[in-house]
Amino acid sequence: MRSYVLDSYAMLAYFQNEDGAQSVQQLLAESVLGESALFISCINLGEIAYITRRKAGPETADVLVSAIDMLPIEVVDVTRELALSAAEIKAGYSISYADCFALALAKQVGGVVVTGDPEFKKVGDLVPIQWLPPKQEKPKPKGE
Repeated sequence: MRSYVLDSYAMLAYFQNEDGAQSVQQLLAESVLGESALFISCINLGEIAYITRRKAGPETADVLVSAIDMLPIEVVDVTRELALSAAEIKAGYSISYADCFALALAKQVGGVVVTGDPEFKKVGDLVPIQWLPPKQEKPKPKGE
């Protein structure tokens, strides 16, 4: 069975119905059928919560976290081993600490990171990455 680690980028794309949402939906369907296992670090779950809280408010963030809890995704708590693995990655690469937890978890479970975050291009040699389409910039109205 193949294991996948969902980055916050993947989950937000799914819930916001952005490019890549269908890929995440397919992985969720495979997980329900027992064809794959899905994981997310509790650090990345927290990242989703704070991004949503900033953009849409605390009620929306709470609803989103509750929705994630109902999906066939294992939320993995941070252990000493996982924290030190993430720290080792952070020391060697210029990427966000939250992203380091997704990478460390993928190493731990022998999984593929699912993301569209361009920061992961710096670490493509650490674990396999399933790339989602990049976010499309919305055109600014004339005069801005």
